[in-house]
Amino acid sequence: MKRLAPILLMLLMIVAVPAAAQQLRVGYVDMKRVLDSAPQVLAGRDQLDLEFRPRNEAIEFQERQVKAMEDRLQLGDIAEDTRIRLERDLREMRRNVNRQKEDLRDELSFRRTEEVQKLESQINQAVQVIANNNGYDLILSSPVVYADPSLDITQLILDQLALEYEADLRERSLR
Repeated sequence: MKRLAPILLMLLMIVAVPAAAQQLRVGYVDMKRVLDSAPQVLAGRDQLDLEFRPRNEAIEFQERQVKAMEDRLQLGDIAEDTRIRLERDLREMRRNVNRQKEDLRDELSFRRTEEVQKLESQINQAVQVIANNNGYDLILSSPVVYADPSLDITQLILDQLALEYEADLRERSLR
């Protein structure tokens, strides 16, 4: 048994040395930056703006009407029955505007989440491409407690997403 121990120790060292020599390559992705800067996200944001702009403009128009009614009431030069009717209309209009703003906010939030979820798989795919092409063993995404700036591969991911976005645009233009 005493003879076997040095041989086992030697075998263990032979196996352990290559494992220790191979370093773990780690990268970090700032997802907030990706979700703020990826061309797919920016295009989606523009699309949502176009989709929701008419409703937003209608609400802004109604807010201007509310302001005009408030200004009219402030003048105080109207008959009592007209003032009462105007105050009632103003309260109703405020409630309506607030309800529309809340509905718009909720729907816009839902649609933004929906757009981000659509992009999630594309972002994950870009991360995998970068990991495979650059020999990363582990890629972490934010939030993390700390990541050394030298580990940040966010720009590589953004560049990959830009390439994919341009390829998608070319493919659509060929159809």
